[in-house]
Amino acid sequence: MTSITEKAGVLIEALPYIRTFYGKTFVIKYGGHAMLDPELRKAVILDIVLLRYIGIRPVVVHGGGPEISAMLRRVGKESRFVNGLRVTDAETMEIAQMVLVGKINHDLVAEINCQGGKAVGLSGKDGNLLVAEKYAPGGEDLGFVGEIRAVHPELLVGLADRGYIPVVAPVAVGLGGESYNVNADTVAGELAAAMGAEKLIILTDVEGIMLDPADPSTLLSTLAVDRAYALIGEGRIDGGMIPKVEACAKALKQGVARTHIIDGRQLHSLLLEIFTDRGTGTMIVA
Repeated sequence: MTSITEKAGVLIEALPYIRTFYGKTFVIKYGGHAMLDPELRKAVILDIVLLRYIGIRPVVVHGGGPEISAMLRRVGKESRFVNGLRVTDAETMEIAQMVLVGKINHDLVAEINCQGGKAVGLSGKDGNLLVAEKYAPGGEDLGFVGEIRAVHPELLVGLADRGYIPVVAPVAVGLGGESYNVNADTVAGELAAAMGAEKLIILTDVEGIMLDPADPSTLLSTLAVDRAYALIGEGRIDGGMIPKVEACAKALKQGVARTHIIDGRQLHSLLLEIFTDRGTGTMIVA
């Protein structure tokens, strides 16, 4: 059982981090199992609310891949991915927007508010927050998958200045008003860069980046961007981890101080990363 003295020690350990990060913006990509498991979900939401109360300005970008896939199965559509990106035809885009904006975003806002935060839900279409165009890597047609061309973060900054927690769904607007599905990791990296965030933190379903995914002892606590791209070239980083690494690289290039890929399955992993000396997961560095 934790003693009173040990609890006090935890607070003392956190004090220099609280002082350092007071008033700073953290962009948090929330997704994976941490969104689906009720206990983990509550822990993440409490962590985010706590950050706001101690003076940190969290901005949440949420995913929703499993929920979109489940809804597609209900209407008889199979999901297909290319390098971690969902191939999105017109019907899939409509369903994705319905799930991301109409359900997940509203549910998260309600839960944050119930835990004492002040959350406001947005999509990338609000205030032209995220402007995108069609993304076709190598000429491959992925449908309504978007590549961010402009970010207008003024709305997020204004909300954060007033004590709100912005919660952003990864749907962008095209120049013709069309909707684009954008990978949530990519959106988080773009917003972190545009807002001059202190940290980009990506929650995922593994402990971090490992040289051997089957061997937790190969976890890399720190990984340079150049080495990360080399591991992608070797096929040791693949699938959905690629957009995460690319988001971190983009954020670092644009001046974000720290980027982290951490295990969202661990209770209060956000607090462990931010306020303890050991941290958790993998820190991507320039």
